[in-house]
Amino acid sequence: MIDTLKGLNKALDAEHAAVYAYGVVGARTSGDRRSTAVAGFNAHRARRDQLRELITARGGTPSESGAAYDLPFPVTAAGDAVRLAALVEDRVTAAYLELAAVDDASLRRLAALAMQECAVRGYGWRPVIATFPGWPAREPGPSPSAEPGTSPPVSLSQ
Repeated sequence: MIDTLKGLNKALDAEHAAVYAYGVVGARTSGDRRSTAVAGFNAHRARRDQLRELITARGGTPSESGAAYDLPFPVTAAGDAVRLAALVEDRVTAAYLELAAVDDASLRRLAALAMQECAVRGYGWRPVIATFPGWPAREPGPSPSAEPGTSPPVSLSQ
């Protein structure tokens, strides 16, 4: 059986990191990409607040946000920000997997909806569907980027 408070705090930790990362993404993008970053920031902030309330209501102590987070790579341009946003969505999705296995059906539903939202946001940043393990690899094709000449999207195999 999965520990409910542990699953909630794991998801909360991911949301804390996502809020931080989206601040970086927003600072390195403009126009429609910045609007998308602001929407992602607000969505993760709302989930973070919801998780804090759920943990407290169950008698737990919500984890606190770090003052800063180490980014997986330098984010100096819009293309880097796009890669970071896509990676963040992948990692937050993974963090909700444990919560999707708890006994409480309402928390399983919350986890499933959160993962769906992350998958949709992530696809918006990087419209590529990863190959499932054991399936033939897809031929690499052109990937969209925020600006011409920016970094390619991050691979899910990292």
